[in-house]
Amino acid sequence: MPAQSPSAATVRHFYDDLAADYDLMYADWQASIERQAAALSGLIGAALGNRVGAGYEVLDCACGIGTQALGLAALGHRVTGSDLSPAAAARAGREAAARGLDLRTTAADMTRLPFGDALFDVVVCADNSLPHLLTPDAVEAALGEMRRVLRPGGVLLVSTRPYDRLRRERPASTPPQVREETTGRVVTFQLWHWRPDGERYDLEHFQLLPGGDGGEGESGGYEVRTRRTSYWALSQEQLTGFAGRAGLTDAAWHEPEESGFFQPVLVARRPATDTGEPGAADA
Repeated sequence: MPAQSPSAATVRHFYDDLAADYDLMYADWQASIERQAAALSGLIGAALGNRVGAGYEVLDCACGIGTQALGLAALGHRVTGSDLSPAAAARAGREAAARGLDLRTTAADMTRLPFGDALFDVVVCADNSLPHLLTPDAVEAALGEMRRVLRPGGVLLVSTRPYDRLRRERPASTPPQVREETTGRVVTFQLWHWRPDGERYDLEHFQLLPGGDGGEGESGGYEVRTRRTSYWALSQEQLTGFAGRAGLTDAAWHEPEESGFFQPVLVARRPATDTGEPGAADA
């Protein structure tokens, strides 16, 4: 496999370091797993039809520690998970085993997916993962790979933050998220540093864990963990355009109040007549 770009290496390090603590960002991770899977499975059923007693072949190409993949597997879908972070993908596999779920996981860059052509009915790229790609070439490469591994007629689901609004507001931080643990509270928040282009931003991710000096917790304080990464705040129009250039059609956005998912979701399709390179279905 070719060497990762510097930006990919930075993202990998961010999630390798976060893998052990990722679930602590949720007040109730298991409840979030179930809620997100129900919403995504509903979108899949609306696009492809509901299969009674059987699910679909699903690739979660940014599976992380399994927040979406675990729930989809529990609903009967046959799920494969891949993630740029080997530590996150390995944890997803362990979480699946602990739950008695069949989830195959591997470490992989979404711009170079290690899967054959036309293997999956559904590809999921959720939880604002695609915007880690900071250039048009990288976004187009990833969407092209997602289209390649979809079967003709298959669907892609991509979720991002509501960037149309956020680009107007340019927030400097996120509200704190609090998780109650037996040892005390875990607090997670982010600081955002917008770049001059108004589209990309650098993020500092803070987690305050019980333990340390001079505050709450069993040991009297907090241990502060800080991680850094970057995002491209792609507008819905931009991402729809990239999907079209990758050979995906019927693109439609589904907002949280409609879908029940916590982020806007783009649903697009590999045309049923598409058996080749982008544009082949229209030739």
